[in-house]
Amino acid sequence: MSQSNLRILMVTSEVDPFAKIGGLADMVGSLARQLASTGVDVRIVLPRYYVVDIGKLRRIDEPLGVPVGGGEEWCAIYTARLPRSEVTVYFLDHEELYGRDGVYGTRMEPSFDDNLRRFTVLCRGALQLARRLDWVPDVIHCHDWPGALVPAYLDTLEAEGPFSRTASVFTIHNMGYQGEFPVAEFSYTGFDRDQFRSLGFELDGQVNLLQAGITNADILTTVSPTYAAEIQTPEFGHGLDNLLRARASDPVGVLNGADYETWNPETDPHLAVNYSHRSLGRKAKNKAVLQAEMGLPEDPGVPLYGMVSRLVEQKGFGALCGPDHGRLFSICDDFDLQFVILGTGEAWCEEELRTLSARLPNLAVKLDFDNRLAHSIMAGSDFFPMPSRYEPCGLSQMYALRYGTLPVVRRTGGLADTVDNYDQATGDGTGFVFDELTPSAIYDTVGWALWTWHHRAEHLTAMRKRAMKARFSWADSAQRYVGLYREALERRTRSEAVER
Repeated sequence: MSQSNLRILMVTSEVDPFAKIGGLADMVGSLARQLASTGVDVRIVLPRYYVVDIGKLRRIDEPLGVPVGGGEEWCAIYTARLPRSEVTVYFLDHEELYGRDGVYGTRMEPSFDDNLRRFTVLCRGALQLARRLDWVPDVIHCHDWPGALVPAYLDTLEAEGPFSRTASVFTIHNMGYQGEFPVAEFSYTGFDRDQFRSLGFELDGQVNLLQAGITNADILTTVSPTYAAEIQTPEFGHGLDNLLRARASDPVGVLNGADYETWNPETDPHLAVNYSHRSLGRKAKNKAVLQAEMGLPEDPGVPLYGMVSRLVEQKGFGALCGPDHGRLFSICDDFDLQFVILGTGEAWCEEELRTLSARLPNLAVKLDFDNRLAHSIMAGSDFFPMPSRYEPCGLSQMYALRYGTLPVVRRTGGLADTVDNYDQATGDGTGFVFDELTPSAIYDTVGWALWTWHHRAEHLTAMRKRAMKARFSWADSAQRYVGLYREALERRTRSEAVER
C-alpha cells in the first residue's frame, strides 16, 4: 500500500488548537499535519467541548446514533479544518456529556464522574462516524486512556463488517493516567461481563481502560525511546510494567517532534525582539521586557530561571516547593538570581507558590494559562528548569533549546533523549542534567548553572548557539509512524489468517 493510499483515523480527547491540556494536543495536531503533507489521508475525531467555538464549525445535518450498553446516544457532528493543514477534524457534540467546562474535569472536580460514559461515546462514536462517512480507515490511531476502547471494539463488536481489517495503534502519552472506573459502570461500554477480564479491563477490582488498550492494540507506542524502556519497570510502569514487558517488541518509543512554525524566536510574534543564533545578543531585550512585566528588577547581569508548567507532583514541584522539604525558598534566598513561574495545577502547589512569592522579591509567579507570556518566558529566560518526576517526552525543553534558554532537567523520559549534559571541561552540551529527584539535586543543579553563568560565560554562549541549532523533526517521527501503521496492518492480516 502506498503512502498516498493510507487512511488514518485519530481518536483523541485533545488536539491543538481546539482543546488542549498538555502535550497530547500538540502531538496529535503536529503529527496529523505532517502525515497529511506526505499524502496520508488522516482525519481526527474528538468531543466538542464548550471551549470549542461552535460558531467556527460546520454542522453535518444528520445526527449520529452511537450504540452503547442498554441503548443509544445521539450526537450532532461538526467539522473544521486543522489550521495550517487540509486535515478534517470531526467533533462529536453531546450536550449532556461534553457541554461543560473542562476536558477531563475542573479544578473543583478534577475527574468528572461520568468520564467512562463520555469517552465510550467518543470511541464508539468514532467508529459510527467512519461508517456514516463510508470511509473505512486502514488504521485507527488511539491516544491515551480516552481512546483505549477502540482496539477492544475492533477485536470484538466490530470484528465483522467494514472494520474487520482495520488495525489499531495505541499511543501512551502518560502512564500516570489510566482511566479507572467502578465495575458497575462497565456495562455502558457494550461489552458483556465475561469480556471484563478476557479483554484486559479488570485491574484490582476496577475497570482500567489503559490496561485494555495495551492488551488489545495491534501496535503499542509511546512518545520517547527512554520512556518506552522506563515504563517496563516497576518505578515508572504504574502497576502495568508486567503487561508491558509481555508485549515483546512493544512498546515502541517514537520521539515527538517540535512545532517550529509556532515556536521560532526568529518569527515569534509574541516577542519584543526576534533573534537567532547569529543575533543572540538581541535575546537580552526580551529578558528586560519579561523582568518588567513580572515586577522584577531589570538587570541583565542577574540570571533568570523561567518555568512554564502544570503545577503538579509529576513535574517535580514536590521536591521544588513542597511545604515541608522543597528548596525553592533556599534557591531564591541563597542565590543571586531571579525565578519566574507560569502555570496552574494542584491547589497545594498554587497556595505554596503564592506564599513564597509574597516572601521572596526575586520570585514572580502567575497562576494562569497565558500563551503570550509562555512565549515571553521562553525567550526572556536564561535557564529553563524541568525537574520532572517522570516526563514521557516533554515539548517545553525542545522549545527552550530553540530559544537558547538552557534546560535544567532530570534525566528521565524524553528529557534524557533531548538534552545533552554540560561538560565542564570541554563546554559541550545543551543543558544541565541531574539524576535523582531530590530537593538537594535541584538546588545543586540550579547552583551549577549559576556557577557556569559567572565562571564559564563563553561555554554558555556556545551551548546556547548549539541548542538553537538542534532540531527534533516531525518529518522523522511521521515517517516512523507510517512504518508502524504498515506493520500494524501486517499483524492484523497475519492474525486473520491464523484465525481462519
